Amino acid sequence: MIFADYLRYIQWPWALSLAIVLPTLAAWLVRWGLRARRERLARLGTESMVARLAPSVSTQHTSSAILRAGLATLLLGIAIAGPRWGVEQTVVKQQGVDVVLALDASLSMLATDERPSRLQAMKQEINRLRDLSPGDRFALLAFAGRSYILTPLTVDNSALDLFLQNLDPSIVGQGGSSLASALRQASNLLALNKAAGDKAIILMSDGEGFDNPEEVLSEARRARQLGFTLITAGFGTTEGSTIPVVENRVVTQKKDENGNVVVTHYDPTLLKGIADEARGVFVDARTPDKAGKIRLALNNLRVNPRSVVSGENLGIQFQWFVLAGLFFLLLDTFLQTKRRRRRSVAAAATTAAMLMLTTASCRRAPRDKPGIALYNTGTQLLVRDSLKAAVPPLTKVVDSKDAEARHHSRFNLGLDYLVQGLKAKDSADAPLDSALYRYKQILEVAVADSDARWNYELALRQKQKNGGGGGGGGGGGGGGGGGQSKTPTPAPAQSQNQAPAPKPVPGMTPQQAEAVLNAAEDKETDVQGKRQQKNVPTPPRGKDW
Repeated sequence: MIFADYLRYIQWPWALSLAIVLPTLAAWLVRWGLRARRERLARLGTESMVARLAPSVSTQHTSSAILRAGLATLLLGIAIAGPRWGVEQTVVKQQGVDVVLALDASLSMLATDERPSRLQAMKQEINRLRDLSPGDRFALLAFAGRSYILTPLTVDNSALDLFLQNLDPSIVGQGGSSLASALRQASNLLALNKAAGDKAIILMSDGEGFDNPEEVLSEARRARQLGFTLITAGFGTTEGSTIPVVENRVVTQKKDENGNVVVTHYDPTLLKGIADEARGVFVDARTPDKAGKIRLALNNLRVNPRSVVSGENLGIQFQWFVLAGLFFLLLDTFLQTKRRRRRSVAAAATTAAMLMLTTASCRRAPRDKPGIALYNTGTQLLVRDSLKAAVPPLTKVVDSKDAEARHHSRFNLGLDYLVQGLKAKDSADAPLDSALYRYKQILEVAVADSDARWNYELALRQKQKNGGGGGGGGGGGGGGGGGQSKTPTPAPAQSQNQAPAPKPVPGMTPQQAEAVLNAAEDKETDVQGKRQQKNVPTPPRGKDW
């Protein structure tokens, strides 16, 4: 098991067999070659005569030659296997547009006039659209009686999958269908993004809205004035369908306040009016390939080139083993030609200079040793749950010139404040604001840091749960709610209240990290499910579907 853990430091473990085969073959060839040479020299005369005629050959030791050749080929064999350590970020050049998906999550989307339901048909079209748009950034916005931002603009498919999977009418928590609030919040979200390139809003709904049509059309005009392309897509049938709901584990039909069974109908009039007012595109519910038609509309927009950090991997370090192997080969050459010392010294000096230049080019920048010591101290205190004591040493490293120490100290300091906020009974806003501030610092530099984004979202939701935010959180890296965080301050009193687990401290063992990540993922899914079950709105008045 321990050996398997170390294999992750080798890119091609199967090639490690060359580290055994090559030295063995090299040792046999050197031994065979030296013996054949001595046999040929023995034909010229006695041993003392050969020693006077060819002293460099007669005095050469077989064991030292085999050792040098074996070490050189051993190192080259390891280099072929691809040793790796350290961190190497993969940056991918992409181009695309920024798109906000405004999704109808009202009860009427549970109607079954589209199979298996309007909501599931909408999710299928979204997934097809994402497959057709690999370079685009998407944000998710759910709406019913009000609108709610699920994710900011992101290329993180795992985050989008998580929120799409949990999208249902209970996630918004207020009945009805307010298209105006959805368009307003989608426009505000895109207006915060100052990146070049065109932007689009895709509104997916059954068109059955209960707010003022003039207000909806006014928001469509505002989106057009801001320069956003507006695309509306319909779901359902004009014949309509009843709405199945689950009450006490029994499936019944949705009824209005008078006790009559509700029949919901697809209404293309308002959706088409929105698209016409914004000079956008309307995709009718009867269109067989909605995602393809939406993609054709997006193809007419001006794309925005961007660099995306797709992940962090162990860096390939084969060059050090190649240099060491070449050194032993050059050493063997030098020793075999030692009688021509002047030329050998000149060649060795040139080789040494080349080795020094190569090593200097591979040398890393000087490390901040005092900062690393403070980081280690603070991290040890954090692991021991000494939260307040860990704050001062970690704070001293957050502005270090050492990029790696600066990144990890900000992460652990944010984790410290986040844990304090999750444990606090009262006055949890101060540590949560500090956690948001630190994770936003990380996300401004490393937008694809999934651990920082996870903890940012967790702090933001906890703050909203405590009454610190509205329905539309900004999310990690998108510049939403985190942009209003206060100056970081040490945190309040702690309690034993349980809360969703944050991401682990960098530097944990693989087993500990995997256990924490699995627990956090299970916890998040459980929290999403409980939130949807408990988020029961107050009894509505009028139409709530």
